Amino acid sequence: MPRLKLILAYDGTGFNGWQIQAGTNQRTVQGCLEKALSIICNQHVRAHGSGRTDTGVHALGQAVHADIPKTRVDAPWQQALNALLPKDISVLHASLVPQDFHVRFAALSKTYTYSLWPESRYDIPQRRNFVWATGPLDLEAMDKAARLLVGRYDCKCFQNMGTPVEDTVRNVTLVAREPGLFPGEECFRFEADGFLKQMVRNMVGLLVWVGRGRFDPLEVPKIIAGRDRKVPFPTAPPQGLTLAAVRYPT
Repeated sequence: MPRLKLILAYDGTGFNGWQIQAGTNQRTVQGCLEKALSIICNQHVRAHGSGRTDTGVHALGQAVHADIPKTRVDAPWQQALNALLPKDISVLHASLVPQDFHVRFAALSKTYTYSLWPESRYDIPQRRNFVWATGPLDLEAMDKAARLLVGRYDCKCFQNMGTPVEDTVRNVTLVAREPGLFPGEECFRFEADGFLKQMVRNMVGLLVWVGRGRFDPLEVPKIIAGRDRKVPFPTAPPQGLTLAAVRYPT
């Protein structure tokens, strides 16, 4: 069967994450997408995502593949899907790819962003579902800690319980602060060859604890070396997190 690749953007606020929850009626991104695909194809179509975003997590570049009937190859996929999908999901791009392409296994890297509101007063209600309103932070200390998160190492201290994996070593190529969408917002960008369950949210939690003076930036290497998620720093809330991009071989 022909294989279709899609790039999705979605507001994760109203979804119980990406993945369909068996035996429940919970609203998921995968469920909404599969319903639209199945209507167009007149048969059930399974959608495979590059990653499983949690409840409340957003995406600007979620990659998806699905196998479609030959009779639907020439459908105007972007237009047709966007006509059927709810307003909090949008197909940004649609293309045919080789049959052996897999959105998860073919990915070279993923990029996430996390938005913080470190001002004393929270002034933009429209951004409430897209930032963590932390209150004042020592951003320079957080920058020092962020640089120490870059490298190839065992990331087990940033892995929450769930989805077991055999190898917890990841190559983290970028952790850096950049301007947020609005004045007063701060955004951290994370890029790696892969991420463990809630790894970015745990990295952000550690950075915020550094920003609040709970940890010195120089403690970061010791925390990493300890490989222990029981170290007391929080998992950042989901709403500040966005899957920004997934990179594939050109």
